[in-house]
Amino acid sequence: MPNIKSAIKRVKVIEKKTLNNNMIKSETKTAIRKYEEANSKGDKSAAELLKVAKKKIDHAASKGVISENAASRKKSRLEKKLVAKAEPKKATTKKVVAKKVAEKTAE
Repeated sequence: MPNIKSAIKRVKVIEKKTLNNNMIKSETKTAIRKYEEANSKGDKSAAELLKVAKKKIDHAASKGVISENAASRKKSRLEKKLVAKAEPKKATTKKVVAKKVAEKTAE
Protein backbone atom coordinates (compact mmCIF):
# COMPACT_ATOMS: atom_id res chain seq x y z
CA MET A 1 0.00 0.00 0.00
CA PRO A 2 1.42 3.40 -0.94
CA ASN A 3 2.28 5.96 1.71
CA ILE A 4 2.29 9.10 -0.42
CA LYS A 5 -1.03 10.92 -0.70
CA SER A 6 -0.97 11.21 -4.50
CA ALA A 7 -0.10 7.53 -4.87
CA ILE A 8 -3.01 6.57 -2.60
CA LYS A 9 -5.33 8.65 -4.78
CA ARG A 10 -3.98 7.02 -7.96
CA VAL A 11 -4.76 3.57 -6.53
CA LYS A 12 -8.35 4.63 -5.81
CA VAL A 13 -8.78 6.18 -9.27
CA ILE A 14 -7.32 3.12 -11.00
CA GLU A 15 -9.70 0.83 -9.09
CA LYS A 16 -12.70 2.90 -10.20
CA LYS A 17 -11.54 3.00 -13.82
CA THR A 18 -10.87 -0.74 -13.82
CA LEU A 19 -14.42 -1.43 -12.64
CA ASN A 20 -15.85 0.89 -15.28
CA ASN A 21 -13.71 -0.67 -18.03
CA ASN A 22 -14.77 -4.17 -16.96
CA MET A 23 -18.41 -3.10 -17.08
CA ILE A 24 -18.02 -1.73 -20.62
CA LYS A 25 -16.19 -4.89 -21.76
CA SER A 26 -18.92 -7.06 -20.27
CA GLU A 27 -21.70 -5.08 -21.98
CA THR A 28 -19.87 -5.35 -25.29
CA LYS A 29 -19.32 -9.10 -24.99
CA THR A 30 -22.97 -9.63 -24.01
CA ALA A 31 -24.21 -7.66 -27.01
CA ILE A 32 -21.93 -9.64 -29.33
CA ARG A 33 -23.04 -12.94 -27.80
CA LYS A 34 -26.75 -12.07 -28.18
CA TYR A 35 -26.20 -11.14 -31.82
CA GLU A 36 -24.26 -14.33 -32.57
CA GLU A 37 -26.93 -16.50 -30.93
CA ALA A 38 -29.71 -14.80 -32.88
CA ASN A 39 -27.72 -15.01 -36.10
CA SER A 40 -26.99 -18.71 -35.64
CA LYS A 41 -30.70 -19.41 -35.04
CA GLY A 42 -31.65 -17.35 -38.07
CA ASP A 43 -33.78 -14.84 -36.17
CA LYS A 44 -35.05 -11.77 -37.98
CA SER A 45 -33.80 -9.65 -35.08
CA ALA A 46 -30.16 -10.43 -35.92
CA ALA A 47 -29.80 -7.25 -38.00
CA GLU A 48 -31.15 -5.16 -35.14
CA LEU A 49 -28.87 -6.87 -32.64
CA LEU A 50 -25.94 -6.20 -34.99
CA LYS A 51 -26.65 -2.47 -34.70
CA VAL A 52 -26.65 -2.73 -30.91
CA ALA A 53 -23.41 -4.73 -30.88
CA LYS A 54 -21.70 -2.25 -33.21
CA LYS A 55 -22.84 0.62 -31.01
CA LYS A 56 -21.42 -1.07 -27.91
CA ILE A 57 -18.13 -1.78 -29.72
CA ASP A 58 -17.88 1.87 -30.81
CA HIS A 59 -18.59 2.99 -27.25
CA ALA A 60 -15.83 0.75 -25.89
CA ALA A 61 -13.42 2.12 -28.50
CA SER A 62 -14.32 5.73 -27.74
CA LYS A 63 -13.67 5.14 -24.04
CA GLY A 64 -10.30 3.53 -24.77
CA VAL A 65 -11.30 0.12 -23.43
CA ILE A 66 -10.39 -1.45 -26.78
CA SER A 67 -8.36 0.06 -29.59
CA GLU A 68 -9.93 1.56 -32.72
CA ASN A 69 -8.38 -1.18 -34.87
CA ALA A 70 -9.75 -3.92 -32.63
CA ALA A 71 -13.20 -2.31 -32.77
CA SER A 72 -13.07 -2.11 -36.55
CA ARG A 73 -11.97 -5.74 -36.80
CA LYS A 74 -14.74 -6.95 -34.48
CA LYS A 75 -17.43 -5.03 -36.38
CA SER A 76 -16.17 -6.32 -39.71
CA ARG A 77 -16.24 -9.92 -38.52
CA LEU A 78 -19.77 -9.53 -37.16
CA GLU A 79 -20.96 -8.07 -40.47
CA LYS A 80 -19.37 -10.93 -42.38
CA LYS A 81 -21.24 -13.42 -40.21
CA LEU A 82 -24.56 -11.75 -41.02
CA VAL A 83 -23.84 -11.83 -44.75
CA ALA A 84 -22.44 -15.37 -44.61
CA LYS A 85 -25.62 -16.57 -42.92
CA ALA A 86 -27.71 -15.06 -45.70
CA GLU A 87 -25.59 -16.34 -48.60
CA PRO A 88 -23.27 -19.20 -47.73
CA LYS A 89 -20.06 -20.01 -49.63
CA LYS A 90 -19.54 -16.77 -51.53
CA ALA A 91 -16.50 -14.54 -51.51
CA THR A 92 -17.06 -11.40 -49.49
CA THR A 93 -15.18 -8.17 -49.95
CA LYS A 94 -15.57 -5.07 -47.84
CA LYS A 95 -17.79 -3.35 -50.40
CA VAL A 96 -20.00 -6.40 -50.84
CA VAL A 97 -20.32 -6.85 -47.08
CA ALA A 98 -21.17 -3.18 -46.53
CA LYS A 99 -23.78 -3.27 -49.30
CA LYS A 100 -25.44 -6.43 -48.02
CA VAL A 101 -25.44 -5.26 -44.42
CA ALA A 102 -27.12 -2.05 -45.55
CA GLU A 103 -29.74 -4.10 -47.39
CA LYS A 104 -30.33 -6.32 -44.34
CA THR A 105 -30.72 -3.40 -41.96
CA ALA A 106 -33.08 -1.64 -44.36
CA GLU A 107 -35.49 -4.59 -44.30
